[in-house]
Amino acid sequence: MNYLCNPINISYKYQFNKTMSGEISVSREAADPSMIMFKSRYYIFPSMTCGFLYSDDMAEWKFYALKSLPAYDYAPDVRVVGDYVYFCASSHESCSFYRTKDLFSDKFEEIKSAFPFWDPNLFADDDGRIYLYWGSSPNLPLYGIELNPADMMPIGEKKELIVSNVNELGYERSGENHVPPRSPEQIAEMLKGFEQGSEGMSEELKNSALAYITGAPYIEGVWMNKHNGIYYLQYASSGSRYNVYGDGVYVGDSPLGPFKLAKNNPYSYKPGGFIPGAGHGSTMEDQYGNLWHTATMRINMSHHFERRVGIWPAGWDHDGDLFCNQRYGDWPISVEQAKLDPWAKPEWMLLSYGKTAKASSCAEGKIHTSVTDENVQTWWKASSNKPGEWIEVDLGKEYDVHAVQINFADDGLSLPLPEGAELKGALHEQRWIDETPQPTRWKLEGSTDGSNNFVIEDKSDANTDLPHDLVVNEKGIKARFIKLTVVALPYGQAACVSGLRVFGLGSGKAPEKATDLTVNRAGDLDLDLSWKGTGTGYVVEWGYAPDKLYHSYQVFEQSVRIGGLVKGQETYIRVDSFNDSGITEGDIIKV
Repeated sequence: MNYLCNPINISYKYQFNKTMSGEISVSREAADPSMIMFKSRYYIFPSMTCGFLYSDDMAEWKFYALKSLPAYDYAPDVRVVGDYVYFCASSHESCSFYRTKDLFSDKFEEIKSAFPFWDPNLFADDDGRIYLYWGSSPNLPLYGIELNPADMMPIGEKKELIVSNVNELGYERSGENHVPPRSPEQIAEMLKGFEQGSEGMSEELKNSALAYITGAPYIEGVWMNKHNGIYYLQYASSGSRYNVYGDGVYVGDSPLGPFKLAKNNPYSYKPGGFIPGAGHGSTMEDQYGNLWHTATMRINMSHHFERRVGIWPAGWDHDGDLFCNQRYGDWPISVEQAKLDPWAKPEWMLLSYGKTAKASSCAEGKIHTSVTDENVQTWWKASSNKPGEWIEVDLGKEYDVHAVQINFADDGLSLPLPEGAELKGALHEQRWIDETPQPTRWKLEGSTDGSNNFVIEDKSDANTDLPHDLVVNEKGIKARFIKLTVVALPYGQAACVSGLRVFGLGSGKAPEKATDLTVNRAGDLDLDLSWKGTGTGYVVEWGYAPDKLYHSYQVFEQSVRIGGLVKGQETYIRVDSFNDSGITEGDIIKV
């Protein structure tokens, strides 16, 4: 079988971003993914990638560069329409549609659009009619319009579809865990400075700046699906730099509405775990009848658009509710090419959380235990960039180890723009995307005693650049110690690892059921939860009915605030416990 583990294992391109001070900051980005199946193969088009990714099994992805499409236009959209793949992307000035019958030819027919758009999504209905959806704003609605398939010109006038509703929809609120990023006093002070310095700004830049200052959430990233005659209008909200970036859904009987809020919201939502975020993406049905959702995941350390791509199983339930399973949304999952159970439990448990580690050296403040704290925003960094620096995790006892995910970080990269590189406009910034391969080389070893090592995987001579590499051994290996030796990283930087994550099976018992669940209202949109348990970690699940616990938050404490609620909706909650040997479901309570 084949496995994926989020963030997916692809080569994320380095972006050289010009800061307001004129310096160049360097970080990786891929986001806003559109995923399609075309001629029995999977394709993903993410922002700022200069091409597309393709796969025959959804586990191993290869990159194909494109030169004929606008690489620096955000939120690329791809759709299969008949024998063609259609592509379009975001621009405030002018937009085009591009189509081809062969993606690998890099030859596209260009069809000019009648108007510019941002965060587009093209949808072909069963009757052959085509619709375009777009929008990305803190204060404007999302729009839709019908297009003539012959020339892609508008038919009729654009329609306003939905608007932001932060007073009713908790999941739309911005801020980490939906906590406002700034106090009213801070906002007032920043607005004074904005008023003095906003002269000459475009309206788009003013809106962006005001949203940043006030914390106003964007609604954006439309994607449309149709199922059993119902249209599912999906959209992203809150802002991709927050852990609560997710996708909501409205439903309607017509492709241009009217739309009403679906009962199951948010549809895609992953605020916890190793890497959070699950907003602005696409939903695709494969040839086996499986539904998959791919979306943007958040790092937001080296740059506010330091982002990754995740994929999760999804589906429609017996009532037509659209759901996405993100309970263990950054653990390895099987992607066997067959009809799958979207709610299948993980085959392997997380073994490395909170375990001790040691390293060849540590830079100041970048300690070795950061590789086991299940937080993509913290990392171990070696004190030198010499080949051979290493980090070793002690699991505490011998386990059957089945998978290791190696997550490299970029720590304050500030490099000169390479000779001949040309900065280009991307949103409201200037940047250059490095398309040159930047090999990532390492050796992974294991041992039962900490001294007699055996090789698990050796990529000392690799030419690939995979910052979130996944090593799988289905049969399992006996190991207590897992050691990563770094041979070379892009731009000669020092070894820097945010997660050396180990998965497998323990020989003990699953944890006891969580008890004494206490729930307190913290307003119309928030719940404070606490409980008692013996698990290594917990997954809090909730929904509007006992059989629809489709939303989840993975934590390692015994309390959490749930802030993605819909005002006035009944809520049912369950706390599941996990350890190295299994998962134990808790009791469902009604709030």
